[in-house]
Order: sequence, then structure tokens, then C-alpha cells
Amino acid sequence: MGLVHALLPFAAAAALLLLAAPPPATADDPGLAVYWGRHKEEGSLREACDTGRYTTVIITFYNAFGHGRYSLDISGHPLAAVGADIKHCQSRGITVLLSIGGQGGAYSLPTNASAADVADNLWNAYLGGHSAGVARPFGDDAAVDGIDFFIDQGGADHYDDLARRLDGYNKYYRGRVGVLLTATTRCSYPDHRLEKALATGVFARIHVRMFGDEQCTMSPRYSWEKWAAAFPGSKVYIGLVASPEQDSAWMFQKDLYYEMLQFVRSLPNYGGLAIYDRYFDKKANYTGEG
Repeated sequence: MGLVHALLPFAAAAALLLLAAPPPATADDPGLAVYWGRHKEEGSLREACDTGRYTTVIITFYNAFGHGRYSLDISGHPLAAVGADIKHCQSRGITVLLSIGGQGGAYSLPTNASAADVADNLWNAYLGGHSAGVARPFGDDAAVDGIDFFIDQGGADHYDDLARRLDGYNKYYRGRVGVLLTATTRCSYPDHRLEKALATGVFARIHVRMFGDEQCTMSPRYSWEKWAAAFPGSKVYIGLVASPEQDSAWMFQKDLYYEMLQFVRSLPNYGGLAIYDRYFDKKANYTGEG
């Protein structure tokens, strides 16, 4: 009995530690998005969807547009296989988006006419449209659910025109949104490249990158809450890198919970987490899959 009584304080302390531990970062989050397509070694899109972790996968990047030339860079993943994987992911209830722009490539919208041309290309090549002479890289019967604006270079002109034109295609869908529009913004508010586009009010979601910006490292919650307050009609996500290899702004799970999640999860337009990217999430197991 003496040994049992001696061990009781240690057992009680262990129980208190378990109770004090923060829940996993994704346990109570309504959405978990992941960016896919930056590394061939990340595995297939189907594999990402079959983890059961993600509610959205964002294919990166449609990174050349605006000057009569359009191209997609998904790091050597076979296009035909991606088309089949898109349909597989959608059959599991996972939203599939195509992200335009990115941190490389050659893109801009010099005129309103160029915005119209890009909208037509996205609609006919990747969304629900079809047009003679326009190739569909993922196959004729595979269509993404929407477009993510990840504009990280060049000017801000005419992205508002592009957003309105893409949103206009929703007239072809009865009773539902066929072209979901999201934006991946820099952390500092406002993001001048996307400011006019976001002012259109047609973006359902905003993924705020909490990395690549010294201001966010200093005050991440304050920076994110400015976005949430500015766009009450949009779901606002916390954008995170999955590994300290990627950026010094990587957040340890416990820090993420105590510095941000415990405060922002109660906000009505908190959307969840957006993880950049699948390769590092798989390598670091940041979202705790499997």
C-alpha cells in the first residue's frame, strides 16, 4: 500500500499534464486545405486525398498567363493521372482548386482584355467549359471546383476584372456555386496586389499566409485578425508552413494553439488551416495524418 500511495501524486501530475495539453491543431478546425504540386516527391493527388486529413486540395500553379500564353507547372506530375485523381478526390467530398500565379513563372494582366482571355482559358481548360481548340490538360471530364488567386509578383491591375468574369460563370450552375473563388494573400493587411480583387466581394475564402513576412512573425494573431475583421463575409484561413525547413515563421503546434487557435476558433468567419505544402506536411507530419 505504501508504494501505491507514493505513486498517487505522480499519477495525478501526469493526468494534469494530459488535461493541460492543447488539442491537435486540426482537431476542431472546420477546414484543412493543403497546397499540392510543388514537389514530385510529395506523392499523387489521390494519395493526399486518401489520407482523410484534407477538406481542400489546391493544385499549384497555373503560372504563365496574361500575354496570350498559358501554362501549368505541377513539378512533373503526370497530367492524365491528375485528372483521374481530381475526380477521385471530389468523390470523397474534397474540394479541388487550381491556384493561379505563385512565386515564379511569368504572369500579369496588362489589360481588361487580357483578364477576359485568361478567364476564358481557365473556364474552358480547367473548369466547366469546353471550346474547340482549347486543350483540357486534366482531361475532358475532369474539372476543378474553383480558382485560388496566389498573386505574388507583378502589378495589381485587372485581377478584379478576372474575378468578376470567373464569378460570372456561376450563372451556368443552378442552385450552387460551380466556380469557387479563393485568395491566398500575404499576411500584412492589405495585400496591395489583391486589394482591388478582394473588394469585388466574390471571394468565398481567404488564405492568409502567416509566413514570409516579418510583421507576422512579430504579431501573428493581430495580423490575421485584421483580415478576419475586414472580410466578415469570407471564411478566413490561417496559412502555415509545415516545416521549419521552409521558413523561420514555422509555428510549433503548441505555440499555434496558445498564440492563435484558442482565440480565433470562436470567430464566425474562421475557416481553418491552409498548409503549404503537401511535400513538407508529409515529411514533417505536421497535420498528424495516419
